[in-house]
Amino acid sequence: MGTRRNELTRQAARLFAEKGYHGTSIGDLAEAMGVQKGSLYAHIDSKADLLWDVARDGAAAFHAALDGIDDGLPATEKIRLALRAHLRVVAEQLDVATVFIREWRYLDGERREEFLAERRRYEERFRAFFREGRELGELRTDLDDSTATLLALSAANWAYTWIRPETDTEQLADRFDEVLLDGMRGYSTPR
Repeated sequence: MGTRRNELTRQAARLFAEKGYHGTSIGDLAEAMGVQKGSLYAHIDSKADLLWDVARDGAAAFHAALDGIDDGLPATEKIRLALRAHLRVVAEQLDVATVFIREWRYLDGERREEFLAERRRYEERFRAFFREGRELGELRTDLDDSTATLLALSAANWAYTWIRPETDTEQLADRFDEVLLDGMRGYSTPR
């Protein structure tokens, strides 16, 4: 049953990314699985269960990508590696990343709150790299950590709309890093 549920979740991620959560019907999911609609209910109570599974998988993938960054590195290197990790997840798990970035809004109740807590935790982990860089003098002394995080993640998140599987995500992340951080290095300048 677990393998079938995993396949169902994978198909749901693909369809939610392609057609949107509301644009995907139980019939679409059944067709993708090659079964009758009623058969799906042996694995799920509702389509919302699949959205939750995919959103949770996305959160886990993005967090796991950051887990691989060595705490002993300089903050600016952590930012570069965090961008690499983020773009790698988007490229390698495009459907899941698309749901994580776009379709999560259709989660309800406790699932929505739990997802938002994981999303905020991920953003805070990213923000900590910018804060560390500012505090250690690797970045501008007047850097607004929240704005820097918003800018970096906004740029990286939109990759789901244009990235291709063959994209060299390391090279792309390094270019993002160069463009973003060059404006954040150095001392505070008077306004």
